[in-house]
Amino acid sequence: MSEKSDSYKVIADNRQARFRYEILETYEAGVELKGTEVKSIRQGKANLQDGYALIRNGEAWLLNVHISPYQKATDFFNHDPRRTRRLLLHKKEIRKLIGKVEQEGLTLVPLKMYFKRGFVKVTIALGKGKKLHDKRESLKERQDKRDMARAMKRD
Repeated sequence: MSEKSDSYKVIADNRQARFRYEILETYEAGVELKGTEVKSIRQGKANLQDGYALIRNGEAWLLNVHISPYQKATDFFNHDPRRTRRLLLHKKEIRKLIGKVEQEGLTLVPLKMYFKRGFVKVTIALGKGKKLHDKRESLKERQDKRDMARAMKRD
């Protein structure tokens, strides 16, 4: 028997999250999905843009993540695109997240969704919201890096 590789295929990436939030820690979590959701995700029809995670009653939940309905399924078997989905994390990780979110006022944000060994995984991050001046500063830093790269390329 051959071992499966640890490679993964990225389905959705939330690039805005790194702009809006200062990322402190990341966690990998499984997602509890329905069959039509998995088929739709395999077609790349997922969007993490407005998504966030909450911890309620000792369980982690992924909210406001859009997974388009599967085209070939009937309405009876299809799913609600923005339904609340349970995140699969260890109890120890959930307890740690509860402390950080409640005491320090941090937010749980999904960064990327991907397939790993056939399972759908989500990278969630503890993030602290950036103020407007912080966003401007990160834009300025990015522009400076681009300018330096262009200058180095010309030489």
